[in-house]
Amino acid sequence: MGTLARMLTRMFVVRFLMILLGVSLFVVTLDVITYVDDILSLSGATAWAVPYYALLRLPTIASSFIGISALLATLLLLMEISNSNELVAVWGTGVSQIRLIGMLTPIAIAIGALTFALNNYAIPAAAPTLHSWGIGDYGEKKLKVGEGDPIWMRSGNDILRAGASNIDATVLRDVIIFRRDSNGILQEQLMANTAELVDGRWELKDVTVYYQENLPPNRLDRMIYSGAMRPAAAGSRSGDPEEMSATDLEYFIENAGFGIRPTQVYKTWLMKRLTATVTALLMIALAVPLSVRFKRGGGLGVMFVVGVGLGFAFFIVDGLAVTLGELGMVPPWMAAWMPPLIFAGIAGAMISRAEAI
Repeated sequence: MGTLARMLTRMFVVRFLMILLGVSLFVVTLDVITYVDDILSLSGATAWAVPYYALLRLPTIASSFIGISALLATLLLLMEISNSNELVAVWGTGVSQIRLIGMLTPIAIAIGALTFALNNYAIPAAAPTLHSWGIGDYGEKKLKVGEGDPIWMRSGNDILRAGASNIDATVLRDVIIFRRDSNGILQEQLMANTAELVDGRWELKDVTVYYQENLPPNRLDRMIYSGAMRPAAAGSRSGDPEEMSATDLEYFIENAGFGIRPTQVYKTWLMKRLTATVTALLMIALAVPLSVRFKRGGGLGVMFVVGVGLGFAFFIVDGLAVTLGELGMVPPWMAAWMPPLIFAGIAGAMISRAEAI
């Protein structure tokens, strides 16, 4: 059985890599051709900016096609061995569907690790440069720290609002600090022209302090606020969760999203970061039961269409579930885990039915 497992794994890997690299490079090439003029018009850009842009875009594009590539690779593998009647021999040796899935599980785990590495390290590393370049879709998402939307921070019970900021959120302008007690009741309101982070403390300038008891406001040229305000980290101010590492997602969750987006958005994507690692295994589990009905080489086209249909149905349901989780209509864990669990149940039902037949 070890020989069979190695043969199937080798065949699967070859087809998976060919599909993933082929589709990813094709999409990257189209992207580069579309925006090559914008890339070369960047300040200080040389001809090397074009392949560098392609390299930056590759992790995002490859990550989006990993799941469907695993599905197509499994279907092509099963179609090939079924068409040559080798699948009859596989079932004839007593190999069950569960065992066949188990033979491909190690490579599915490796693909899950690759998915996590792309989503958690490669994409967050490339995002700041793509945002600063502002090419294509990133032109709409280009970081505009302090422009338009206010910046919110928290320190214990206190809330800080700033109208503008530098890129690192270490110098704030048009600052308001709402000082509250443990019950959330406003005690004081501090308004400052600027606030600068110096040695972990905020140095406020041109400060006006308003008190709860209708006392006359107090005006100061300079004031030190020692609250541990935590601004959104530089490079992630846009709060795009799909471009953030798991550590950044946890950082935003701990700080209530810094007022950029609701906390459930980041919780949903943190859970989604975990469920994405099992997508390849799920695609294999959906494809293998189909091969039982076509083990003698008949109706392979139908098998392929049904398998692709199931795969696309999963990705549609998965996208809808993430949207519901972001909107807070379902709990984040349910938004992330519900689609894999539903389709794992479908795969289990297909396996049971095929075994019964």
